[in-house]
Amino acid sequence: MSQVVRIGGATVNQTPLDWTQNTGNILSAIQQARQEKVSILCFPELCLTGYGCEDLFLSDWLSEQAWQQLHVIIPHCDSILVCIGLPIRMNSITYNGVCVIYNKKIVGITLKQNLARDGVHYEPRWFDAWTGGNVIELIKDDQKIQVGDLIYEAFGIRFGFEICEDAWRKDKRPGYRLFQRGVDLIMNPSASHFAMRKSQQREHEVVIEGSENFNCVYLFVNHLGNEAGRMIYDGDIIFGQRGKLLKINNRLSMKPYNVLWTDVDFEATDPVTYRITDNKDPNEELAKAATLAVFDYLRKSKAKGYVLSLSGGADSSLCAVLVAEMVRRASNELGWESFCKALGIPPTNNLQEAIGEVLTCAYQGTKNSSDATLKAARHLAESIGAGFHHWTIDEEVKSYEEKIEKVIGRKLSWEQDDIARQNIQARSRSPIIWLLANLKQAVLLTTSNRSEGDVGYATMDGDTSGSLAPIAGLDKPFILQWLRWAEKELGYSGLSYVNALTPTAELRPSERAQTDENDLMPYAVLVEIEKLAIRDRKSPVEVYRLLKDQSSLNVAQEQLKIYIKKFFKLWAANQWKRERLAPSFHLDDLNVDPRSWCRFPILSGSFKLELEALDPM
Repeated sequence: MSQVVRIGGATVNQTPLDWTQNTGNILSAIQQARQEKVSILCFPELCLTGYGCEDLFLSDWLSEQAWQQLHVIIPHCDSILVCIGLPIRMNSITYNGVCVIYNKKIVGITLKQNLARDGVHYEPRWFDAWTGGNVIELIKDDQKIQVGDLIYEAFGIRFGFEICEDAWRKDKRPGYRLFQRGVDLIMNPSASHFAMRKSQQREHEVVIEGSENFNCVYLFVNHLGNEAGRMIYDGDIIFGQRGKLLKINNRLSMKPYNVLWTDVDFEATDPVTYRITDNKDPNEELAKAATLAVFDYLRKSKAKGYVLSLSGGADSSLCAVLVAEMVRRASNELGWESFCKALGIPPTNNLQEAIGEVLTCAYQGTKNSSDATLKAARHLAESIGAGFHHWTIDEEVKSYEEKIEKVIGRKLSWEQDDIARQNIQARSRSPIIWLLANLKQAVLLTTSNRSEGDVGYATMDGDTSGSLAPIAGLDKPFILQWLRWAEKELGYSGLSYVNALTPTAELRPSERAQTDENDLMPYAVLVEIEKLAIRDRKSPVEVYRLLKDQSSLNVAQEQLKIYIKKFFKLWAANQWKRERLAPSFHLDDLNVDPRSWCRFPILSGSFKLELEALDPM
């Protein structure tokens, strides 16, 4: 006779320290699961506190408050088994745990055995890893609770846990021990950050391989949304059985919680797979992730909207489109009333009016700005419904230059003072756009991209000025092709003028024909150097050896050496700029934000010997 159990996963959009919201989302998901007669329900890792509490995990009170909130939830776990992630503090040490509750009682707490310590993760700073095979008895509130590496029995099956990183450590994966102990179900509550193209890896390496290698049913449940400012979680709920993908949910949802369940026949030799439709195109992934991130950032920051210095170029245009697309997607999924309530804007049934409430743009021209970029900015803003203003800053620039000319006793010239004259234009734009943002109580968006961040091609307190940098994790070639895709596939016809322009800062006089690539190097080359030097941590010589025969780059070998030297020198010289970038979203598994991925010394030897080694090659 087959053993069929209804298993469910619940993803929740949580916020660190927002106990009312976090507990409320969990209770709402439990209520829905009970109505749908789910027997076993698993929530994500650290769902009660939020994953991003950082150094607060080292305090005693955070874990204690989480424990008190757990006891608000326990009475609602009647006739359902619920698995809740929370920090467990014992003897002044914090562990990452999953509490199993059944029929209003704590059955046990499983502790995480492998801590994420690379890329964006710093778990060993806050948690200690639990030793596999160990179980202790914790006395809490006069109750004896089994804690550690546990297996559980309920509804005629045996189950255990891998907690996020546990499943990625193939040499230390707890699943092997769980398999030896005869479990039928492994659940993986996770806080696995979003990155484009990562979902396929997660499905295959964690769920499909896990369910096949351990001859079991495997359930993966991830966090949802922009939880704490930088990381985005896609809210994956994935079911697998004996090497087959059974069912997945709608990723990157704007809803506060999602519940997905399936009836599992644990004795089935040929599991039934539901029709799975999930768009893994990186362009669509970026659209969903970034719009969810700006939606959550706005509502969680309690700001009144976004303000953007819209230059008519690709970067600021992408920021504008992401906000507009956020309004479209969030209102479609949540409904107008819920959407407007979430953002605190006047109720409206008109998409463009709603975008106008959320986004205000300003074109800040100088005598070096072109009619083409003004036209591109105005056309885009008007086409999406954003508020649009236009002013010039020539008077401010002139005032600054005249004052400094008196100090130095000479006139400024482009031949002698090129960088300084460019920078003062960019910086002169900052105070007035900040004033507009302050008056509107809005988040000021800064538009730097990752390619600029690599080499410091940005003016501190100028184009980097802002409180959120939504595209700082994206390289320039990806941005350019995404805008063409958005014009065609998403219907943003207002991008037509933007997509026809060559990227330029427009900070030199027009007769100097300034373009970004002339200032730096071809973006295609920059991106390939970046991948090897930063993502793969290769030396200059190794970068050259790997790129010198790539015909697609269309670069002579001596010129390639020049570009590599320029990249490494600019990278080393500009770490101080990356340290000061506004908070940015992690959108790819390559990121130059030192607070979330890539750390580098502010002062260094600037690769002097390593770059000299290129010369004789």
